[in-house]
Amino acid sequence: MSTPSAAEQRLRLRTELRKARQTARLTQRQVAEKMEWSPSKLLRIESGEVGISVNDLRPLLAAYGITDRRLIETLLGLARGSRKMPYAEYRDVFTKEFLQFLALEASASVCRYFNSLQLPRLLQTEEYARAIAASYAGGTLTEANERQLEAQLTRQDLLQNEDGPELFFLLDEGILHRQVGGRGVMRAQLERIAALCEHPRVTLGIIPYTQGAHPGMKGPFTLFEFTAEGMPDSVYLENPRGESVGSTAAEETGRYLDLFWQLEDLSIKDDVAELVQRLAQRVEDGSDDLTALLQA
Repeated sequence: MSTPSAAEQRLRLRTELRKARQTARLTQRQVAEKMEWSPSKLLRIESGEVGISVNDLRPLLAAYGITDRRLIETLLGLARGSRKMPYAEYRDVFTKEFLQFLALEASASVCRYFNSLQLPRLLQTEEYARAIAASYAGGTLTEANERQLEAQLTRQDLLQNEDGPELFFLLDEGILHRQVGGRGVMRAQLERIAALCEHPRVTLGIIPYTQGAHPGMKGPFTLFEFTAEGMPDSVYLENPRGESVGSTAAEETGRYLDLFWQLEDLSIKDDVAELVQRLAQRVEDGSDDLTALLQA
């Protein structure tokens, strides 16, 4: 049996701690005063934003009246494991929320992505990703930008792991026509997508222009599903600043899973690799150029 990931252990620990506090009938403020912590510290621990050290956890469990030695050892083990979060070395260039997103992505059994303006980062070539980053940064990438790109390319190891998650991607057709980085970069990007369509754990659908308005036009979102006991499904929404806001509320995740299935029903799913390969050729010869069409 494989060892649970750090993200799984942190999520299970935060759930157990919240349950223990409620059983003890203590508010977060009461616990903070008892522990001589700031109220925000306990809030961050219970939300999973930060881990908790063994030295802090022992007196916290005592404050909750937990004396069962086996349970204490289990929770201490979760605390130790949950502090080894993936991508921790990038905490100076990513928000805590995005680091949590990365950790959950790395431990999910199923990942579902809907995108409408740019390709999901797991599918991007380095050149495509660099062109996107440069456009956001005003043309010149900083050292922080370079490290963010490095992390993005490291994320793509998910595609190489034999025991990695099932990956479902739904793309609005417009993404495939926008020439990010120029014709050469875009053709290489489309060829990569066509190749990934043959990946045994990748399923890709395209929502064509002919479907007209659809509910996915409200914005991109990502769903993570887990098989591990005690791990609730998660949904992340990307706001206009490119930041991800997550929720594990069953009502919210269920609503977005239904939305994903609705969009899947609207998408082209057969012969996608051939379709994208043909589009790559059109990018090469310029037959997809709207500007040229207007000038004709």
